[in-house]
Amino acid sequence: MIRVVVADDQALVRVGCRTLLEAEADIEVVGDADTGSAALTVVRAESPEVVLMDIRMPGLDGLEATRRITADPGLAGVRVLILTTFEIDEYVFEALRAGASGFLLKDADPEDLIRAVRVVAGGEALLSPAVTRRLIAEFISSPERRAASPASLAELTEREREVLSLIATGLSNDEIAETLVISPATVRTHINRVMAKLAARDRAQLVVMAYEAGLVAPGRHG
Repeated sequence: MIRVVVADDQALVRVGCRTLLEAEADIEVVGDADTGSAALTVVRAESPEVVLMDIRMPGLDGLEATRRITADPGLAGVRVLILTTFEIDEYVFEALRAGASGFLLKDADPEDLIRAVRVVAGGEALLSPAVTRRLIAEFISSPERRAASPASLAELTEREREVLSLIATGLSNDEIAETLVISPATVRTHINRVMAKLAARDRAQLVVMAYEAGLVAPGRHG
């Protein structure tokens, strides 16, 4: 059972998400919140697999709430999925950088919401849509937003750097395997090693690191 917390300051959004998700046999909404502070309280009490997090909430916003969740070792199994009204929103990028596992537009189809929860709960990042790559590329390409490459990037083997670059283009494990002519199991091994070396929480952070390190040119894959 995938346990979910919904955090949004709009009651209609919270009720809508709960209604859609609880209609699924494998998903249970274990709490909701209308502020970032309330979200933290519920998440710490319930330790859900997934948090649907709005960014713009009164008091403690969703960005800071996300940062606190992803920084808490006791919540290592919690994945944050950002809900946003806009396709291009600088706060969404900052949330990904803070450790969120992806984002979803509030006007997405119900099927997309359900799929997103399952994908994120399964440990993947919701980063394959072209709009997500455009968003990350746009903000990474701004000079003032470029961060120094992690020193640990130098520890990656040539093949691991190849895998990291392909992750950043939005390819799935199977597509990476086909591109590099290796098995999906070998791809998973490489990804696990890359995540360990870069101390990345999940695939979403790997994408951000790849863009920041210049392994993928912004705008090339949108």
